[in-house]
Order: sequence, then C-alpha cells, then structure tokens
Amino acid sequence: AASYTDSSEDETSPRDKQQKNSKGSSDFCVKNIKQAEFGRREIEIAEQEMPALMALRKRAQGEKPLAGAKIVGCTHITAQTAVLMETLGALGAQCRWAACNIYSTLNEVAAALAESGFPVFAWKGESEDDFWWCIDRCVNVEGWQPNMILDDGGDLTHWIYKKYPNMFKKIKGIVEESVTGVHRLYQLSKAGKLCVPAMNVNDSVTKQKFDNLYCCRESILDGLKRTTDMMFGGKQVVVCGYGEVGKGCCAALKAMGSIVYVTEIDPICALQACMDGFRLVKLNEVIRQVDIVITCTGNKNVVTREHLDRMKNSCIVCNMGHSNTEIDVASLRTPELTWERVRSQVDHVIWPDGKRIVLLAEGRLLNLSCSTVPTFVLSITATTQALALIELYNAPEGRYKQDVYLLPKKMDEYVASLHLPTFDAHLTELTDEQAKYLGLNKNGPFKPNYYR
Repeated sequence: AASYTDSSEDETSPRDKQQKNSKGSSDFCVKNIKQAEFGRREIEIAEQEMPALMALRKRAQGEKPLAGAKIVGCTHITAQTAVLMETLGALGAQCRWAACNIYSTLNEVAAALAESGFPVFAWKGESEDDFWWCIDRCVNVEGWQPNMILDDGGDLTHWIYKKYPNMFKKIKGIVEESVTGVHRLYQLSKAGKLCVPAMNVNDSVTKQKFDNLYCCRESILDGLKRTTDMMFGGKQVVVCGYGEVGKGCCAALKAMGSIVYVTEIDPICALQACMDGFRLVKLNEVIRQVDIVITCTGNKNVVTREHLDRMKNSCIVCNMGHSNTEIDVASLRTPELTWERVRSQVDHVIWPDGKRIVLLAEGRLLNLSCSTVPTFVLSITATTQALALIELYNAPEGRYKQDVYLLPKKMDEYVASLHLPTFDAHLTELTDEQAKYLGLNKNGPFKPNYYR
C-alpha cells in the first residue's frame, strides 16, 4: 500500500530505538512515533466507511460490555483495524496488539495508535525474529494478563500454547478470523488440547461472503495493477482453488476479459466453477501457457519448483490465501537463480537461460501486502469480531465448552443490518401472518443454522 513509510531513510531497527509518546509512555514499538498525525488522518478516513463500529460506540456510551476485558490481538495493523481497536477501547477493554503479517502494517497508523496510548508492537517489513518478538512483547508483560485473544492466522494462540500455557487458566475465549487459524483450532480441538472456547468468525456468513468473496473480487485487480501495471484483457490466468476467495478472483478477471482456468480438489466447488463458465484443469496442463498464476487454497506446495521451472517467460505468480505456504518460494532461493528486486514487493526471479518470473510479495497475501482492502468490507469483519468478543466475554459459565463455535445467526444478521443504512436500503418486515406461516420470529433469525 502507498505509505509514507516506504522511504527507508532510517535503517535502525525499531527494537533498538527508545521512543516515547506525548504522554511519556514507551510501552510500544513502532517504526516512527512522529508519524502519528498522518496515521490519525487515515484512521479518521476509515471511520467514515465503518458505520457499524461507530454505531457500536454510540450504543456503548452508557454500558461498557467489555469493561474488565484484557484483549491481546494479532491482526493486520491498518487504519481499519485501528477503528476496531479504538472501538474495543470505547467498549471498556484494554488492548495490546501485534501484527499477523510482516508486510501489511501501515507504520503511520501504528504510530497513531501508540500515540493514543495503545501498546502496539508492529512495523512494515519485520523479520521472522521481529515477528515473534512483537507477539511476545504483547503477551509477556508484568502486571498484565490477557483474558481474551483476537487472532488472525492462529500465530498468537500458537505462541501462548508454546510459551505460556498457564495463561489459558485466565483466558475466557479466542476469536479467530482466518481459514488457516480456524483450521489450527479445529486440529487442537480434535486432539483434545483446546482448553478455552473459541469463536470461528471466519465461517460466519457475513465474514465468508463479504471479506472472502466480494472483497477479493475488488482487491485482486488492485494488487496486480499496482505491482505490475498489467493489462488483463486476453491474458490467460489460472486460479488455484474455487472457494470464496477463488470465486471472487475469477469473477473479477473474467469481467476484465481474461481467459480463466481453475484448479480444484473438491467436486462440488469444481462443478460450481464449470457452471460459472471456467475450464477446470490440472495445473500441469496449463502451466506452460498461462500469464498469471494465483493461489487461494489455504494449502501448501500448490505451486512447486517443478511448476515454476516450466512457466513461460515473465509469468506473474502470486498468492491470495492467508499463509505464505502455497507457492514454494524457498525452492527459488538457490545459487543458479538470480533475484532482482524491481519495486517494493515485486521480485524478478531469473533462470540461467534468461527466463524470468515475476513473484509478488514473496508469495504472501497479495491484496494486503501490495494494495489496500476496501474499508467497508473490513467494517463487516471487524463488527463481527467485536460482537464475538462481547459474546464470549459476557457468556455465563457453561454456555460455551472447550470447543470451536460459530457466531449465532442472529448476530450475523445484526451485523448485516447495521450496514444497510449506508445504501439507504429499506428492509421489508414480515406481517404476523407471514411470520406464523414461515414459523419465524419477526425479528429473526431468518435462516436455520444449517443454511448455506
């Protein structure tokens, strides 16, 4: 994302700098606290597009549903997350925050949060070591013990399990928002190792449809355009995976006139791809002819070194899935290949015969690493997260066992309804007779839990 922080005039690691905010606190670690004012403007712009969170703040002026909550968070640190964090603060919570991705942090936003008193530990371009150090600084604090976790990708949860398992005695619940993190939670649950209730926000309808489908439909083109200035018309593209993210990517590329192929392991998703007019292929069948390869499976080694060797010259390779495991980038770091950094997040990898591929964001999340995500979509996700935190934090003893839960349908509908005024949209209300006929409460939920 265009950020005031790309100018690398300062090579000192933030870990080696002593910084204080205007109140004299140094309980944070960001690139440059002096950028706080820039960041504050970005947060104010984001607030305009996040109506539901602002509505939650209004409602909470009287009651503070998160009073006493100590939330430790690990998400992308952007202007939109900042609105969520400040909302959680307004609802009564204390927060400490780290980044779940080493490239997606907006430095000026992190500075603005640190300036307004949030302990934030994140900067753009952290090393692997910095990444875990930041998470540790959030969790391992004298005199402060978290009682809620908000995670994106499961790294924070994993770190607490590994280093501070005793903390789970005080933790009331985990809220997780990515496919990858949810997968890790279900694995823990299956092994009988999940010792607190967890809320799977990723599979709530509003999150799935909006963040994964509609958001990727808009941001895939943005990420590719900003990094490569490419033209989409007539290009041959293979999209690996036809889940919600894959569906969004394919729809956008098709609308731009690209020729789109899909790879898929699940016959149901595969049939959907065929019905939507896409050729279903194996990657091997098209790898020599395609101009762009996009992964969005949530799996690992989807694009292997063998595939990379067979790609045509100047093929663009990128990933839209949460983790950086889908493209085997490690296999490209060998002596016979030359890497050239062309611009921020764009590498040319050159073979001995002169063939080159264009690798974006080193195989990490394209839309968050190379562009920004529509704020409105993040409003939906963030509201869902806030409600999940409120629900788990205030749940009476015994309502939630040590298992993974979906957000109640009623809450999903509430999140959606908070966003309708933006479009001046008017909902129809059921008459008593109609409600009785359908066997529904007039105020919802309107669909059964098994509805897909």
